[in-house]
Amino acid sequence: MNDGVKKEGAPLRRMDLRLAVLSRGPRLYSTRRLVEEARERSLDVAIIDPLTCSMFVDEGRVEVLVNGEPFEHEAVIPRIGHSITGHGTALLRHLDQLGVWSSNSAAGILQSRDKLRASQILARNRIPIPRTMNVRDVRDVEHAIEAVGGLPVVVKVTKGTQGQGVFLRHTAYEAKSLVQGLLHARRDVLIQEYVAESHGRDVRVIVVGDEVVAAMRRRARGREFRSNFHLNGTVESLDLPDEFADVARRAARVLGLNVAGVDLLEGNDGPMVLEVNSSPGLQGIEMASGVNVAGAIVDHAVREAGFGDVEIDGLLRMLPDEGVVTLQVRRHPGLIGRSIEDVFHGEIETFAIARNSHMMWNPKPDTRLRFDDLVLCTGPRTSLRSSVRAAVERCSDASNENTLDPGPDEAAV
Repeated sequence: MNDGVKKEGAPLRRMDLRLAVLSRGPRLYSTRRLVEEARERSLDVAIIDPLTCSMFVDEGRVEVLVNGEPFEHEAVIPRIGHSITGHGTALLRHLDQLGVWSSNSAAGILQSRDKLRASQILARNRIPIPRTMNVRDVRDVEHAIEAVGGLPVVVKVTKGTQGQGVFLRHTAYEAKSLVQGLLHARRDVLIQEYVAESHGRDVRVIVVGDEVVAAMRRRARGREFRSNFHLNGTVESLDLPDEFADVARRAARVLGLNVAGVDLLEGNDGPMVLEVNSSPGLQGIEMASGVNVAGAIVDHAVREAGFGDVEIDGLLRMLPDEGVVTLQVRRHPGLIGRSIEDVFHGEIETFAIARNSHMMWNPKPDTRLRFDDLVLCTGPRTSLRSSVRAAVERCSDASNENTLDPGPDEAAV
């Protein structure tokens, strides 16, 4: 089944790891390849249908049952289909509370599958994307067309996969008719810029553990503008430019995905992120690149199981008396240029500052705050917000006194 897939180097082995592939399709290529590579590494591996899993909760206790039996695997690779996203992500949250490692979190999967939410996160992190506008009324279509750069435009629903729910429209009348039908069907609709120079082709990049492991170019057949492999598109190997690799890694990272298929358009000004897939198909990419992508995913699980990411909200649920407050410096001009010590006087713990797309962990007390900084403070939940507010007001009052209260000489002029 894996003819043509290069297996470079010895696979990572951890015979004591019990691994489950969460999939409803045991015969699908991607599922079979993951199981094959897990067995190659002598892992105890099983395919588990998420719909056979039941979730139990009680005070101080959570449990997952598989066909009535306790879930006993220590790590999972989720291949959650779109039709069961709700149940699948709820199951992952349940497993997370049991300490089961997952290659992708529930939050990451949900963020990537909502195209509007994903676009918001990518744009906030200055990752290039096509201009996009959410449309809630057919009367907004003409304004949306103008906002994204004019006709033709791509019309898509916010939740879809493998090219489904994505349409190209060349006239305002066609776009309005389509949007009206989608809104009538209670679908959330996006109108997106059409990148003409990338018509009928895109680049698929597989990111595993913040590393690019494989890439390919996909081309549509005939008059079809969608290049998805499942829509009979062709695939070919690609020597991926560093700029494309960097954008793909950043997109996966900001959406919270450790395993991702990032689709990039080849724009005149460089790569643009079209979509990020949390359960990328492996057949096309392995065929085109010759890379053992399934092996890379399993190796990531072997290497990282036991060192999972903890979401802040999940951590706080385990520490119910602790809280986190974020402080945007730009909203409080009196903080700009002041040191952390000057602002908080050592009374509030600052555990991180987000600055220029980077995190400064445990910043030193003499670190001075900048206009675009986002400060993360921790402390007792009951008093943290009021303590931060008091510190901000103290700095604002001091700043106003220095700026507005003239000395005797100035007053006399």
